[in-house]
Amino acid sequence: MFGNSKSSRDGQLVVDALIGNQVVIRGDVEFSGGLYVEGRIHGKVIAQEGASGATLTVAEHGVIEGEIRAQVVVISGRMDGDVHATEKVELTPSARVNGNVHYQVVEMNAGAQLNGRLIHASGPVAALPAPEGEGEAAAGKGGTAARRKLAEAMA
Repeated sequence: MFGNSKSSRDGQLVVDALIGNQVVIRGDVEFSGGLYVEGRIHGKVIAQEGASGATLTVAEHGVIEGEIRAQVVVISGRMDGDVHATEKVELTPSARVNGNVHYQVVEMNAGAQLNGRLIHASGPVAALPAPEGEGEAAAGKGGTAARRKLAEAMA
């Protein structure tokens, strides 16, 4: 369990640190690797900058009251605050989240409760090239040509 070299992407849960169910932490927590929370944290839980594979798992009876920032976040317990995941957020059926979830990829199972917004954190989007004839259509010319192309496409 501890020191396992398998990553969570291989289907294995990696746990480098465990916060047991009898533990209450008041203050911010900074981590790298895998952090498994069965207890309570009153404060921010933030992965160290540059920490690859930072995975936070909140167990079914775990509670976090504060902000979360990590690459991968799996929530089975209660979360009061915003979640920021640079890779993936998973909400299991027992998850209870009060706050916004910022994600790249989200997996939300039936039964999970979210009181907040799902916000897709997209990277910079490359500009698409202008369609052919856009200059004419913008000037009010060639509108019939655009309609003709649309009619041909629909036929």
